[in-house]
Amino acid sequence: MGENGSPARFQLLGPVRLLDGDHPVPVGGPGVRGLLALLALKVNKVVALDEIIDALWGHDPPATARTIVHGNVSHLRRVLRDIQGDHPRGARILTAPPGYQLTVEPARIDVHRARSLLEQASAEDPEKASELLAEALALWQGPALAGVPGSVRAPELEDLRLAVHGARVDADLELGRHAELIVELSPLVRANPLAERTAGQLMRALYHAGRRGDALELYRTVSRATLRTLGVEPGADLRWLHERVLNDDLPVKVVAEPKAETAPVQQLPPAVPNLAGREADLAWLDDLAERAEAGETAVGVVTGTAGIGKSSLVVWWAHRSGRRFPDGILFASLRGFDPHHPPLEPADLLTQFLLGLGVPAEGVPEQVHERVALYRSMIAGRRMLVILDNARSAEQVRPLLPPGSRSMTLVTSRSRLDGLAVSNAAKLRVLGTLAPGDAVRLIEELAGPAGFDLNHALARLCGYLPLALRIAGARLAASAQWSAQDLVDELGNERTRLAALDVEGPDDGVRAAFDVSFRGLPPEVANTFLRLGVVQVVSAGSHLTAAIGGITVAEARRHLRVLAAHNLLAETGRDSFVPHDLVRLFLRELAENELDETDRRDVLTRSVRYYQAVADRARRKMLRIVDPLDFTGLLTDAQTPPMGSFAEAQDWFAAEWVNLLEVLEAACADGRHDDVWRLARVAHTYRAVYPLLDDWTRLVEIGLAAAERSGDVLGRCWMLISRCAIALTFELPQGCLADAERALELASAIGDNRLMVSANIHLGSALTLLGRHDEAIGTLRRAVEETDRTGDLDLRGQALNNCAEAEKRAGRFIEAIGHQVASLEIDRTLGDESYVVVSLNNLAELSMRIGELAAAERYVWEAVDLTISRRFVLQEGVLRMTLGRVLRAGSDVDGAREQFALALKILADANPKLAALVRAELTGLGEGP
Repeated sequence: MGENGSPARFQLLGPVRLLDGDHPVPVGGPGVRGLLALLALKVNKVVALDEIIDALWGHDPPATARTIVHGNVSHLRRVLRDIQGDHPRGARILTAPPGYQLTVEPARIDVHRARSLLEQASAEDPEKASELLAEALALWQGPALAGVPGSVRAPELEDLRLAVHGARVDADLELGRHAELIVELSPLVRANPLAERTAGQLMRALYHAGRRGDALELYRTVSRATLRTLGVEPGADLRWLHERVLNDDLPVKVVAEPKAETAPVQQLPPAVPNLAGREADLAWLDDLAERAEAGETAVGVVTGTAGIGKSSLVVWWAHRSGRRFPDGILFASLRGFDPHHPPLEPADLLTQFLLGLGVPAEGVPEQVHERVALYRSMIAGRRMLVILDNARSAEQVRPLLPPGSRSMTLVTSRSRLDGLAVSNAAKLRVLGTLAPGDAVRLIEELAGPAGFDLNHALARLCGYLPLALRIAGARLAASAQWSAQDLVDELGNERTRLAALDVEGPDDGVRAAFDVSFRGLPPEVANTFLRLGVVQVVSAGSHLTAAIGGITVAEARRHLRVLAAHNLLAETGRDSFVPHDLVRLFLRELAENELDETDRRDVLTRSVRYYQAVADRARRKMLRIVDPLDFTGLLTDAQTPPMGSFAEAQDWFAAEWVNLLEVLEAACADGRHDDVWRLARVAHTYRAVYPLLDDWTRLVEIGLAAAERSGDVLGRCWMLISRCAIALTFELPQGCLADAERALELASAIGDNRLMVSANIHLGSALTLLGRHDEAIGTLRRAVEETDRTGDLDLRGQALNNCAEAEKRAGRFIEAIGHQVASLEIDRTLGDESYVVVSLNNLAELSMRIGELAAAERYVWEAVDLTISRRFVLQEGVLRMTLGRVLRAGSDVDGAREQFALALKILADANPKLAALVRAELTGLGEGP
């Protein structure tokens, strides 16, 4: 063990090693070192088990790959414990689904130390920067990641080394260390003449050392190499440098050229006093300015939804960065989204800029093309910033773009202006909402502090949208009678929230800002947008949009992309378009005011039909279906999302769950009770596989109430069975038996034999939950016999599984194992992985009860791997609890404690009752709850 159990250090920049102080600690072969490197590269982040296996073995892992990784993790944990003891800052490897996580201070890993030194150096003077960067370079002890399998790659480490080296050379150039740099850089450029940054640095060193001819010859050498190898000229930076050397006007340090004789134009409007947050956006603007300074084309488009703060950001940055543009700043509002005025024509804007540049009114040409020519000739070669605020289209902007590569243009617009990226290589920055802390600061700047919780509630209700935040802050500041609590209460009502965010003047509030964007949409896209508002979807994909709009999927995708281009929706994932919370409320108001009742009912009908059909397809990929509902024929394959695998079904349900509940609530409010209970029953399958108590209960209660209102006996029966399933999953005995008995009565009244068997299976499980084991076993065995007679494999598997659970609780372990093995065989035959997990967990518990600990651990690990790959979160928590018990029975107290801790982390919110059991287990091991 290290001195006083000191924390370990990790070396990746060279041979991969674990260090105790300065002494390497043996950890094992290439596979173990590869695992250590993968975890250390993503320190404090979860690395998925599948990712580890892919990295260590590529496309041909052995059948025992998961077991090997589990074993190597255990080995590394033991090595770390031996080095560090119980040091509070020691490194730990945690099991964190879906894989593992190395937790340690990043500074104890050489890669992260190097990155930190590089970042520190960027803010220091050249002398200090050179020292820090030399320290960073010294961390490389040879080729990075040496001694690990060849499949473990991290090309970013070489990029990091080049960045550190390049920054250190830049610092030494500023310090005038030209002779030393010529000696250092010459062999590097000979070895790799395509490394243009290094070649440029050597050219500078040669030039400033008085060797201008050698610098020019070096450029010719590099140029020949790039033409021969790549078929292109060197990049813009190196060509610009060559021009400066050729003209003999390269200063020691690149500085702004002398200002023009006339005073530079300064047209910036005032900036907001403070800019909350936006650090990453400001850094993006800084980077764009550096590109302009380096001679690259620098056109930036800052876009985002109405009220997001585009103009405030750009103007604030321009005031801060004015020194970068010694020849001045041009600013114009293009009025692209002004509700009272048409967008300004380029001809008028050119006149405004020419006058600002000092052209007398009589000197402004009549013809537009002549104005363009004069404008471009006047700013050619100057270092200027041109801000084009609130642009409508790319066509409005193009004539105003400066020529050449020394000026920078910033365009703000509610539209993305993708055409500028195509024609002018514009860079796009989409602004998001503010971070919660920044949003609260913005409110407090205007209104002062009002308590942590209240201001955070206000910021959340404003959707973290800067315009809404400023309105809320101004309302509080303007009236002593208004308290933050009053405003929170008003904003808390979705029906009054937008009204509360209006201000004096019809066009200054949040609603008005959104309305201007909406009125600018093409008519067919506006109609699609309105129909999305009827059911208040939280996210929209092309298939749902096609269904409710009565259009093709291709048309729907095009409409959604237009809405995203106008920033009324945000494309958050593949085929996933999400409105901001306030846009969603605005959209609901629009739909209510601009669509008649017939259109709204048509949208609701289409929505219900869509979710019934697609949810039914999805559930059949996830679980065996025992109810008779079948909606798969409602839509064709082309009208539904891909649903070819369990994972696709799972992802669809996860993405659409909130939408589905919204549609269910809307259909319920519209009195469509038959549709509601059927959709609730179909969706029940997802929560049966991924249990979440509140969501599942809400779904089933809506469905049961609808079935009762409709008077549909079949619906009542199935929804009672659904509610009973919730009670069994979460072990909530209250009402469970009554629901099962009532379901059996209804099934008998209908005369549906299969439904009676299903009700009996739930009845037997309810009796098990209440501790009436003999009655439960009798009921469930009769169900097994009935499925034997009918040959119903689906129900037979369920009956056998539930019978085994009853026998286990009654202490009849051998009988239980027989029934559980038979159930597992059916589960595997049917490919029902949710039931496979349950069967494996039960077999693990039963094996432990009869002393077969090796078999128990084998069963539970197989199940754990399955839950991780299928994201069965609650089931994983249960399995971790079982695994902890198995390891404790085998006297592996540390392993048991770790598994119980993982189980508690998973179950704390998902199932408080089971979480209480896990806390008791930890207490029994001497670990506080």
